[in-house]
Amino acid sequence: MAIEVTRTYVGSIQNQRQVCDGLNSLGDSTSKIWNVARWTTDRIWNQTGEIPDEGTLKAYMKNQPCWKDLNAQSSQKVIEELSDAFQSWFDLRQKDAEANPPGYRKHGDTRPKSTVTFKADGFKHDPENNRVRLSKGKNLKEHRSDFLLCEYQTRPDVDLTEVTKVQNVRAVWNGSEWELHFVCKVSLETTDSTDDGVAGIDLGIKNIATVAFPDEYVLYPGNSLKEDKHYFTRSEYDTEGENGPSEKSMWARRKLAERETHFYHTLTDTIITECVERGVGTLAVSWPEDVRQSDWGKTGNKKLHSWAFDRIYQYLEYKGEIRGVEVLKENEWDTSKTCSRCGDDTKANRVERGLYVCSSCELVGNADCNGAENMRQKITPSPHGEDRSNGCVAQPLVHLFDRESGTFNTREQVVS
Repeated sequence: MAIEVTRTYVGSIQNQRQVCDGLNSLGDSTSKIWNVARWTTDRIWNQTGEIPDEGTLKAYMKNQPCWKDLNAQSSQKVIEELSDAFQSWFDLRQKDAEANPPGYRKHGDTRPKSTVTFKADGFKHDPENNRVRLSKGKNLKEHRSDFLLCEYQTRPDVDLTEVTKVQNVRAVWNGSEWELHFVCKVSLETTDSTDDGVAGIDLGIKNIATVAFPDEYVLYPGNSLKEDKHYFTRSEYDTEGENGPSEKSMWARRKLAERETHFYHTLTDTIITECVERGVGTLAVSWPEDVRQSDWGKTGNKKLHSWAFDRIYQYLEYKGEIRGVEVLKENEWDTSKTCSRCGDDTKANRVERGLYVCSSCELVGNADCNGAENMRQKITPSPHGEDRSNGCVAQPLVHLFDRESGTFNTREQVVS
C-alpha cells in the first residue's frame, strides 16, 4: 500500500561563499519583519487588550517598508510563525501563569540570522543539477531579475528527483553556515504489520537507546558519537581563524554533522528492523517532558542541549510508519526510579547511573533496561509471564557502532 507523507531533507550549500552575503541579508530581514510585527502586536495589545489576528497583522505589515525585503510569501510566513508563537504562549499560560510571550529577535544590538521560508512563488528547483533559485524581495534586488542561485548536495541516499513535490525550501543558519531544508511530499510503499508484540525504548545520553524487546534487552551506546564530537570539535577550535571560521574549521563542522546524521539514521534503521524481525508491532518511546527547561548545571545543560531525543523519535516514527511499526511517544516520568518488577518507586533504588537495585523485591539490573521495561509496560501493563529475572535485566545485549561498516554489531560477551 502506498501512502503520501511529508519529509524534510537537508542539503549542504556547495557555493557558500557566493551566496552567503545574500542569505545573510534575507535572514536579517526576516528578523526585522518579526520585530516590527512583534512591536505592532505589543502596541495593539496595550491599547485594546487583544492580540491582533494573523489577517489583521498581515494587512498592516504590507504597508511597512521592510515587508518588501522578502518575497511576499516569505514575509507572510514570518507573520504566520509569530501568530503560532502567540497561540503556543496562550496554551502554555493555562499551565504556567508566568510564561513569557514571544520576544524580539535581537542579540545585543544586532539581529540574528532567522530562517527564511520560500514557498511555491519564491523558488525554482532544478533537482537534475542540484540547484535551487531563491527569490529576493524588491528592496534587496539590484535589478529586476536578481536572485540567489544555490548549489546543494544531499545525503547519498536522498534523490530529490524522485519526490512527488517540493512544497517549500527553507534557508537555515545552523550556527556556522547556511543550509537548505527541502520540505517534500513523498510517496512510500508501506508494509501492513499484524504483529502484536510490544517494545519500549529508554533514550539517554551515554546509552543513546536501550530497547526492551519481548524476549530480551539491547543497549546501543553512543561511544563513537562521543569520540567524533571530541575529535571534530577539537579540530574546529584548533583551526579557528582570526577573522572567523577557517576552511578546515568549516570542514570539521560539516563532517561532524554528517557523521551524526549517519549515526542516528543507522541507529533508528537497526531498531525498526529488530522490531520487524522480533514481531513487534508497537514501540513505546520515552519522552522527557520539559527537560530542556530544567537546570542541570553548566556541564549537564551542555549535554542536554546536544541530546537528540526529538530527532531520534522523528526518525523512528517515519521509519516505523513505512514498515508497519506503530511508534508512540510516552511520558517517561518516574520510569527511571520505579521497579519494573514490583512497582516500588523508592528514589534510592537508582544506586548510580548504570545500576538499579530494588529495596522491595531485590531486583538487580541495568538501570536503563529497567527504564525501557517500564516504557514497555505503559503499553502492556501485564508482561504475560515473560522472563524479567535478574539475569535478563542485568545482562543485556550490547550493539556497538562500527565505523568501517557503518552498522551496529553485537559485542561479544566474555564468559568466565
